[in-house]
Amino acid sequence: MILLALLLQTTPVQPIVKGTALPPPASEEGQVLAPVQRMFDALAAGDGAAFLAQVRSDGRATVAVERSDGTRAVTTRDWPAFAAQLKPGGPRAVERFTGQPAIEIDGDIAMVWGPYDVTVAGRLAHCGTDHFSLVRDAGSWKILNATWTQRTTGCVAP
Repeated sequence: MILLALLLQTTPVQPIVKGTALPPPASEEGQVLAPVQRMFDALAAGDGAAFLAQVRSDGRATVAVERSDGTRAVTTRDWPAFAAQLKPGGPRAVERFTGQPAIEIDGDIAMVWGPYDVTVAGRLAHCGTDHFSLVRDAGSWKILNATWTQRTTGCVAP
């Protein structure tokens, strides 16, 4: 009787809300997210070779910039041109997701979408939304295309 009374007084633990934690590395979602994180690491290190190891050579990088004066511009570069701008020892640009990215997988294609920010030398440089299209090729995930918005207004300091 006492045990039953104690059980009835215990507040039940609520389940973790789905989508509030990164997927475990061994999960398929974790495997899809891994090359994105390695790309972020290569950006921070200024390592063009490590960067190119995460992408398919036939892919592209597209940025939709929203300037503080309201003007907009869309530019696209192939991966080798993008990687060529990375230089070790330069200002450390750190990119990170600022919220839980959405990860969708269907067979050998996947998508990662989420809010991000970039800091340079510890200061917020810009923010936006990242969208990565990935393909599984020979058993490993590679980033085919990355598209992102980039703005300096409306960003939350880290």
